[in-house]
Amino acid sequence: MEYRSLGRTGLRVSEIGYGAWGLGQREWIGARDEESLHALHRAIHLGVNFLDTALAYGDGHSERLIGRVLKERRETVHVATKVPPKNRRWPAPRGVPVSETYPGPYIVECCETSLRNLGRDHVDLLQLHTWQDDFLDHDGWKDALVGLKKAGKARALGVSVNDHDPRSALRAVRSGLFDTFQIIYNVFDQGPEAEFFPACLQEGRGVIVRVPFDEGALTGAVTPETTFPKGDFRNHYFGGDRKKQVWERVQRLSSLLDGEARTLAELALRFCLSHEAVSTVIPGMRKPKNVEANVAVSDGRRLSPRLREELHSHAWARNFYD
Repeated sequence: MEYRSLGRTGLRVSEIGYGAWGLGQREWIGARDEESLHALHRAIHLGVNFLDTALAYGDGHSERLIGRVLKERRETVHVATKVPPKNRRWPAPRGVPVSETYPGPYIVECCETSLRNLGRDHVDLLQLHTWQDDFLDHDGWKDALVGLKKAGKARALGVSVNDHDPRSALRAVRSGLFDTFQIIYNVFDQGPEAEFFPACLQEGRGVIVRVPFDEGALTGAVTPETTFPKGDFRNHYFGGDRKKQVWERVQRLSSLLDGEARTLAELALRFCLSHEAVSTVIPGMRKPKNVEANVAVSDGRRLSPRLREELHSHAWARNFYD
């Protein structure tokens, strides 16, 4: 496993982290706790030392599973979690005041709940789960976040950037309030490369890449015939003719597989890791076999400039979350 600096936090994190949304069971149907626990143990055994969860993932179920695992491990593991918006609106809509989204006492209450779920006295990174830069112009939340950091309950502070909207956090990157930023970045959504990544590099901010597989599309597992369990959010994400659209584009990517990347999943991860701004990539991996495949990509090799240039032509601007 290779490790990178998480911005200026002083933390060295595994470049393959663990995205724990799927452990919550509520949005990703089919997760089994026994298998999830096995996957978490396997990841830590293989050198993964950065786990990203959230209070909203199964109303704390993901955090509680991580807490169970951490009690049994002796390795140093860095845990990041997120404060959900009080109005439960993802992403943060423009024009809604921060007082309805992240009032100070609510932030503190959520942090305390997360700490109880995790069985810890601090988290390494506390993030706001949604963001709009106009929040910077209002008070009521800053003192609460900074207070948690000063009290040692949050070692670092961060933001989870709105879906496919890196510009919504550019002011936050330069504000000095936050240490890290979590953002969607993958072969299809290359938007952060234009302004967001350069700003993070200039300001020394840590970058956590989420959705590297485009919710599974970039692994090649989503075909026109694929079905998802009732209640699974992917029924919306890949609704209508979207599965066909995805499949056709992924087939074109398959022609690029060679000695640099043997599978689509490997290609997707190596693409993300090849950008110097990226601190860690957090694929969801509920099964031990997926943990092993993803961790194996952390071998120090980077995509050639030629292949990266080819992948730039596969950028695809759209928002399936809508």
